[in-house]
Amino acid sequence: MAAEQLVIFDTTLRDGEQSPGASMTKEDKVRIAKVLEKMRVDVIEAGFAIASEGDLDAIKAVASVVKDSRICSLARATEVDIKRAGNSIKDANAGRIHTFIATSPIHMQYKLMMQPDEVIENAVAAVKLARNLVDDVEFSTEDGTRSEFEFLCRIIEAAIDAGATTINIPDTVGYGVPDEYGAMIGRLIENIPNSDKAIFSTHCHNDLGLAVANSLAAVNNGARQVECTINGLGERAGNASLEEIVMAVKTRADESPVTTQIEAKHIVSASKLVSSITGFPVQPNKAIVGANAFAHEAGIHQDGVLKHRETYEIMRAQDVGWNTNKLVLGKHSGRAAVRSRFEELGIIFNSAEELNQAFVKFKDLADKKHEIFDEDLQALIGDIVVDTDKQRYELVSLAVGSKTGTSPHARLDLKVAGEAVTVEADGDGAVDATFKAIESHAQSGATVLLYSVNAVTEGTDSLGEVTVRLELAGRIVNGVGADTDILVASAKAYLNALNMLEFSADKLHPQYEKVS
Repeated sequence: MAAEQLVIFDTTLRDGEQSPGASMTKEDKVRIAKVLEKMRVDVIEAGFAIASEGDLDAIKAVASVVKDSRICSLARATEVDIKRAGNSIKDANAGRIHTFIATSPIHMQYKLMMQPDEVIENAVAAVKLARNLVDDVEFSTEDGTRSEFEFLCRIIEAAIDAGATTINIPDTVGYGVPDEYGAMIGRLIENIPNSDKAIFSTHCHNDLGLAVANSLAAVNNGARQVECTINGLGERAGNASLEEIVMAVKTRADESPVTTQIEAKHIVSASKLVSSITGFPVQPNKAIVGANAFAHEAGIHQDGVLKHRETYEIMRAQDVGWNTNKLVLGKHSGRAAVRSRFEELGIIFNSAEELNQAFVKFKDLADKKHEIFDEDLQALIGDIVVDTDKQRYELVSLAVGSKTGTSPHARLDLKVAGEAVTVEADGDGAVDATFKAIESHAQSGATVLLYSVNAVTEGTDSLGEVTVRLELAGRIVNGVGADTDILVASAKAYLNALNMLEFSADKLHPQYEKVS
């Protein structure tokens, strides 16, 4: 019997952004969406349109450029949400409205303050309204794993009758375990009379570390869509990891009832892009995309792999996008070669200006490093300015004096709105002095939530990638800077974050948004 198609529904741009601090600009979302499209993701959930003008604009931008993936917009089961969601995807080549309402007793009583019959009435009205706007409607039972089975059967049957084509049963709080969750999906499909008219879906959170296991258990019991994110990004402990779901299905095709159309060779590039944009580094031992995922240190393992790879490896590193070529380009490489290599890594430029910036950065790096790795190229794009009109602060030069027993002193030459400005300050350390010098002029009032440094490759000449996360009045931004000098990278990252704060007044972070 031939395996059925599993729909991969990526919610990195929506649920992934709800991770505390994982803020994405419109341009960030477009860049990630293009990589997801190249990976052949079936459905991209681009955002929650009612949340803010910024989210609405980002969904519209994604919908206008992505042609091969279906673009989904989330909406509560209310008229205003659904109409706004419909508006956000009106330019999509293929669109979906995803509406939801809570169905567990605790949510209905304390959050919705509705009786069960009222919840069903609202759900049906929402699905019917959404179906008038688009042909593809998904309905979710929020907190499905803590809902009463008979009530789930009633509301799902009504939603399908109203026109829902996908039914999602979220494990919203990560409460489920595989046997129980999988069996519940199977029972729902078996007991709901019109279940054959909809695709059943999973959306599992990782609070107990079971999101992928729960999702696969549901697939084995009849679910044919999995909602997941790159790197397992998501609120609290995160969501089911796209790369783990896809590679589990591919690697264990002998046991899986489904197949996917995902081009796995783009997984690593997608992982690195999301990590760079959000400032969330991937742990080294993360499955599939972690730096150690295909590393072997134990002598007995190394001996086995050298003799025959499959003794200790169940998949090839190249199949998910890891590249064994160390030196990819040199200082004499031309623009066309650089662009071609970026595209092979899944990095697609939105304009000639972006390519020019990347090429200049590549040439600068080639003068500093003898060997340039794929990881270096990935890091180079982190602080590319998409819109030069939104670059108020720019680093010209940096000088830092630091000596044991004395306070470090930083002096920076900046361009601020095109004008030359020099700033100076002492600090508790070289980075602190640099940030204080910048703030002596900017006076942003922002709070530093995160300062993170990652060596992009090995060696003392490694490109350092710095992430600075700032928060101001509910707006959270991640500034990224890369340089072989970690202090220069730090200054770039801080200035990048200030630029984003300056021009992101219309978008609160999802953790702060108050949707009325």
